[in-house]
Amino acid sequence: MATEYTKPLPRPLSPELTRPFWEAAKRHELRMPRCTTCDHVFFYPRSECPRCLSTNLEWVQVSGRARLHSFTVVQQPANAAFRDDVPYVYAVVQLDEGPRLRSDLPRVAVSSRLCWTHIRRTPLDPTAGRLRHPP
Repeated sequence: MATEYTKPLPRPLSPELTRPFWEAAKRHELRMPRCTTCDHVFFYPRSECPRCLSTNLEWVQVSGRARLHSFTVVQQPANAAFRDDVPYVYAVVQLDEGPRLRSDLPRVAVSSRLCWTHIRRTPLDPTAGRLRHPP
C-alpha cells in the first residue's frame, strides 16, 4: 500500500480544463491536448489551440521521451515541505511531441553537458504533482 503524499500539490487555475491530465496521471499516463484542426500538441491545457485558435481538441497520450532543455540545481527550496529533497535538479524538458514541461531529475549528477541530452519519462507519479525523469 502506498503511503499518502503529504507535500503541497499544484492548484490548477481551471480544474475542469486540466482534469483529463490528472485523471491520466492517476493511471500513470502522460496525456496532453492536441488540436484536431492543425495537429498541434500543446501544454498547458486551455480551451483553444494556441497555434490556430481552434476549439477542436482531443486528449492524446504522449511518449514521455524528451530532451533536457534547461536546468538548475535547487539548494534551498521555495517551500519548507521540500527541505529534505534538496539538492535536486529542477528542469525544463522538451517532449518529442513538442511541448516543454517543468520536471525534476532525481539522482542526476549535475553537469553542463546535461543540456539537450535525451531522457525518458518514468511512470508519472500524480501524487507528486510533477513529472519525474530518471538519469
